Amino acid sequence: MSSGDRLYRPGGSPVHRLPAQCKLLAVLAFAVVVVATPREWFWAFGLYAVMLAAVAAVARIGPGHILRRMVIEVPFVLFAILIPVIGTGERTEVLGLSLSVPGLWAAWNILAKATLGVTASILLASTTEPRDVLVGAQRLRVPDLLVQIAMFMLRYLDVIMDEMRRMRVARESRGFQARDVRHIPVIARSAGALFIRSYERGERVHLAMLSRGYAGRMPMVHAGAATAGQWGTALALPLAALAVLLLGVTA
Repeated sequence: MSSGDRLYRPGGSPVHRLPAQCKLLAVLAFAVVVVATPREWFWAFGLYAVMLAAVAAVARIGPGHILRRMVIEVPFVLFAILIPVIGTGERTEVLGLSLSVPGLWAAWNILAKATLGVTASILLASTTEPRDVLVGAQRLRVPDLLVQIAMFMLRYLDVIMDEMRRMRVARESRGFQARDVRHIPVIARSAGALFIRSYERGERVHLAMLSRGYAGRMPMVHAGAATAGQWGTALALPLAALAVLLLGVTA
């Protein structure tokens, strides 16, 4: 099973059946609306979260599946936690700690918007096969070079991960256990060897492609065009979010 397939959850829900290009544009538009929302509008972020929960319910994606994959957000969380501590300006006491008020606002802004964006992306990956995401990107006229890079990354990521596992097994079979900083040179040499092997594999793959007539462009995958109804269904999420934003602006 590939890394992309671990994210994807097969299903026959209305969200699964939507064309990938519709879902890609919907997630992008939703993220733009979320980013444009003032950080002081707590109620708006709550409504956005309810919208994503509704999409997850329709797609039959459980909260456990989403939460396990939100580990990718940990660096943002750690960064956000540090901002109130090291921030300047007016300070306030929270649980005995002196924290920066502007830093607290900045931390909330990062956490709220990053969490909503990551959740939307997880829902996209959970309801769309990796190959379909690339096909959708082609349909949206994403530059060919970016699509090709993503395609090869998806194709060969598992190959590289298998190579890493074999190197780890080889080290452990010789009694190696990374326990402290003295073992960092061994890990560094392994990483260097993996990089060289991956680079050489890439060169061989490129030569094989050239021998088969590759001229800088991959064949265009012809997928069925989305209907007006499918576009309308997919864009319901960003349009609802936009309505919330406009409501706050006019209130």
